[in-house]
Amino acid sequence: MARVAIVTGGVSGIGAATSRALQKAGYQVAATFVSDVTAARRLREESGIAVFQWNVADFDACQSGVAEIVRTLGPVDVLVNNAGITRDTSLHKMTCEQWRAVIDVNLGGCFNMCRAVIGAMRERGYGRIVNVSSVNGLAGQFGQTNYAATKAGIIGFTKALALESAAHGITVNAVAPGYTDTPMVAAVRPDIREQIIARVPVGRLGKPEEVAAAVVYLVSDAAAFITGETLSINGGQYMH
Repeated sequence: MARVAIVTGGVSGIGAATSRALQKAGYQVAATFVSDVTAARRLREESGIAVFQWNVADFDACQSGVAEIVRTLGPVDVLVNNAGITRDTSLHKMTCEQWRAVIDVNLGGCFNMCRAVIGAMRERGYGRIVNVSSVNGLAGQFGQTNYAATKAGIIGFTKALALESAAHGITVNAVAPGYTDTPMVAAVRPDIREQIIARVPVGRLGKPEEVAAAVVYLVSDAAAFITGETLSINGGQYMH
């Protein structure tokens, strides 16, 4: 029977590319989304990938959503925590709502989803978790104290959960994409996009499929000896 993989924020951008790549690799994929019904419908119609709607910032919704996936597809073997939002502004202008919203979705969602699957993974003695961080969690970014805090936090979270899970057949890793050609980056002003690309040594934005390929590798049996690591996929923009 095919292994079951959940991809949060899995209907557009990096998430959609990851959902499709995992399906191509033989997984049964459940892609979650919160509001983009059009993208969810398109993914389901084009690929047959199952889609499920809930907000990863809601702990109870994650518990019930994962339970529904288990009933529909079977036990969860793979979790990719990709869901994320931005509320960019410099700290002296940032509202409490802008801070909390990003923390609750990006970092809280990572906890909520891991908490919903980790018990069963430990019982079965198998699991693969990949958390999506960002180059801005490593290097920082003007106007993103909230976002950078969550993406840096995800790296620490990943290392700690990897230590807790290694003896139970579960690996936990992170990927840290650089600026990637997604709807989120497409919304950036053209002049700012040009400045971003100018700082990338390979001279272009990343492709969602390039990030997805790294995720597929990290959840594969070939990567069973890799855990607690953060793989940067940023075209050389930041080396650490």
